[in-house]
Amino acid sequence: MKIAAIKIPLKTAIPLRTQFLCETNCQIRYNACHERGWSDLWLLSIDGMEAGYGAVKGLDDLAARDAVFEFYILPPYRNHAHLLFAELLRSSGAAHVESQTNDRLTTAMLYEFSDRIRSEVVLFEDDVTTSHRVPDAVFRRRNPDDQVFGHQAEPVGDFILELNGEVVASAGFLLHYNPPFADLFMEVREDCRRQGLGSFIIQEVKKACYESGRVPAARTGIHNRASSAALTRAGMRVCGYMLVGEVKDKRP
Repeated sequence: MKIAAIKIPLKTAIPLRTQFLCETNCQIRYNACHERGWSDLWLLSIDGMEAGYGAVKGLDDLAARDAVFEFYILPPYRNHAHLLFAELLRSSGAAHVESQTNDRLTTAMLYEFSDRIRSEVVLFEDDVTTSHRVPDAVFRRRNPDDQVFGHQAEPVGDFILELNGEVVASAGFLLHYNPPFADLFMEVREDCRRQGLGSFIIQEVKKACYESGRVPAARTGIHNRASSAALTRAGMRVCGYMLVGEVKDKRP
């Protein structure tokens, strides 16, 4: 049996990626790496027959191409996943594996081929509709002349929360995830935190997201308890974690 991995352009991988996205049916955190030219794709084959693909990006340096972050094998060939992944690592020279735990096949390969596994990011999906209220708070689209407070972590969103004539929070959603998923984000003014404003504005942005034809999703730091609490209170739930491992035989 001949196992091979050949580098291919993105357009060649689209049919296999389409099957991957349909099967995972969740937000793919690094989906935009392909469109932005930050990934290399490898066609995996057995005896000349297409069996799947793998994708490699930079873990810390975008140009490094040192981390496998997608691995998809067509169902008839999954009993050879171990051999195909080993060839992907050999051909690409990747020293790391990065996976989100709701991508079960890539995660299985991460645990088999790597160690020193760590996680820094937790992923959220929408779960329930909430009906929080904040007296006198006005949720609306941001106008160009709005005076928005300086943001420390997130960009200024397209939506704001106004209280007593002042902007106390902003939020929005980004479209770098695979359709139909969108990445929610928000930031509350520092002196207005711990008042339920974060969960309220996320609740309202979820509605705007659905109205635009997208499905809300989100991610935050695994130790960011305030952000996790706001997302959970707004009706979202944990659906996965981002894992990074070091390939066992590639360590110095």
